[in-house]
Amino acid sequence: QVQLVESGGGLVQAGGSLRLSCAVSGRTFSSAVVGWFRQAPGAEREFLAAIRRSSGVTSYADSVKGRFTISRDNAQNTVNLQMNSLKPDDTATYYCAAGTTLGMTPDWYNYWGQGTQVTVSS
Repeated sequence: QVQLVESGGGLVQAGGSLRLSCAVSGRTFSSAVVGWFRQAPGAEREFLAAIRRSSGVTSYADSVKGRFTISRDNAQNTVNLQMNSLKPDDTATYYCAAGTTLGMTPDWYNYWGQGTQVTVSS
């Protein structure tokens, strides 16, 4: 059993920054990997980044390399996503998800949070 709760979404101007946090609880084996995804209205769910909580090894989508950074704070049982240089097309609902494989495909993730809204204005 794994529970995930996202926080930190909100309104931000283009060029600004935002830090999202995912609080993770439950079986550590089933949440060995935590990833961030987003989904805009009418669009497919898009992989952003993932991290292995034990080692800190990361994986990023090419579209966000250099702007987004994923990290983990195991003492707080959180996984964070630092988002810089935000653009209006970053507007979406952002989700964290847990699984056991460091991958980009949503099917590899078995548990999902409720989502947090990020809106970037011009």
